[in-house]
Amino acid sequence: MYDVAIVGAGVVGSAIARELSKYKVNACVIERDEDVCNGTSKANSAIVHAGFDAKPGTLKAKLNVRGNAMMDELSKELDFPFKRNGSLVVCTKDQDPALLDELVEKAKANGVEVQILERDELIEMEPNLADDVVKALYAPTGAIVCPFHLTMALAENAADNGVEFFLNTEVVKIEKKDDYYVITTDKDVIEAKTVVNAAGVYADKFNNMVSENKLEIIARRGQYCLLDKDAGNHVSKTIFQLPSKMGKGVLVTPTVHGNLLVGPTAEDIDDKEGINTTAEGLDSLGVTSAQSVKNVPMRQVITSFAGLRAHEVKGDFVIGEAEDAKGFFNAAGIESPGLSSAPAIGEMVAGLVAESLGLEKNPEFNGTRKGILNPATLSVEERNELIKKQPAYGNIICRCEMISEGEILDAIHRTLGARSLDGVKRRTRAGMGRCQAGFCSPKTMEILEREVPMSMFDVTKNGKDAKIVFGYNKKI
Repeated sequence: MYDVAIVGAGVVGSAIARELSKYKVNACVIERDEDVCNGTSKANSAIVHAGFDAKPGTLKAKLNVRGNAMMDELSKELDFPFKRNGSLVVCTKDQDPALLDELVEKAKANGVEVQILERDELIEMEPNLADDVVKALYAPTGAIVCPFHLTMALAENAADNGVEFFLNTEVVKIEKKDDYYVITTDKDVIEAKTVVNAAGVYADKFNNMVSENKLEIIARRGQYCLLDKDAGNHVSKTIFQLPSKMGKGVLVTPTVHGNLLVGPTAEDIDDKEGINTTAEGLDSLGVTSAQSVKNVPMRQVITSFAGLRAHEVKGDFVIGEAEDAKGFFNAAGIESPGLSSAPAIGEMVAGLVAESLGLEKNPEFNGTRKGILNPATLSVEERNELIKKQPAYGNIICRCEMISEGEILDAIHRTLGARSLDGVKRRTRAGMGRCQAGFCSPKTMEILEREVPMSMFDVTKNGKDAKIVFGYNKKI
């Protein structure tokens, strides 16, 4: 029997797992997909919000500010891309500037540093702001992060510290039995003294199995366009529009990898698997983004995607032990600023679970993790020496992103290693360039077949039924 079973291996579940591994605990994470970071955590704005927008006194406000403050040290400990680029919330001549003042008051209440800048200062900072922009709120602590690497770093470090991960394992039912829980999956039955519910858009389903205090989570779809690296310098800061009840509006932001990201839309949908994009939604991004940033080069879009935000109808994060289900802890309704808040949510939930179980600190906890080596960070001499020792680093597989076989081998053989094309892509960026895996996929598949090892017929894009090879085109 486990002390703790965490349902969901997104950024929140992985953050909780890593914080729990600081204790002497027998813990596991159950994830229905073939990899961590396969849901909302992989399809979002990749923004670390400063914390000026959240309503003072809410969990969103408290945990956003705390999570933001934790990111610098966490990125050093776990070696993932993170950059404090600052953010702007712009106001146009047709909008009410009093709305910016309201954000300033929220920022003061939340303890976030901000200032109001007039157009002359803004244009020096961001020359491509729209002509109608007259002033903006500037938050220097706003930042950008790689959500894939953040999530994978948390999960890998948790696993290295003893947390067990059950991937490709879907939770079907959760039942309370005396002083423990029985978790029925599509593969086996898992028993645990406590359960942490970090199941994203499905968190209401699992809460409602054990508690009469029902949750209602609505899937809010956000569609995005990702532009080529040639467009990556169009803005240097994250440019927000004035927020509405549906969210923070369409943003334009650089990414930590040098691309430009535009989005998201915001639409409530009934389908919790509805991650398809629509022509109408994507077409709207160019028009809407132009209200804050001019001449966004939308012809340089290299891919589009959609993600679902877990909007709980009461509007705030739902975190803590269910009143009528002792030992069942929710981390539910984690929509924006969920990515920003994840480290603090992990800290909070792990603390509650540790107190409930009376856990002791783990003196052998190792809080550091080294990411996949990027040869581009080495000098010519260092790279040549690396290739001499490990020739795979001299074999370029992805020409768009210049990713070597050595990096792909690392992605496969490290803790919780890649087992699909998307798993390799998220860890190394092989397939994320202009051609969107058109050239490198066959070579990456051959490496997976050889190294896992696995049959070519079992190599998938992202697990389950997303197979790529179905047969031979001639007899062999």
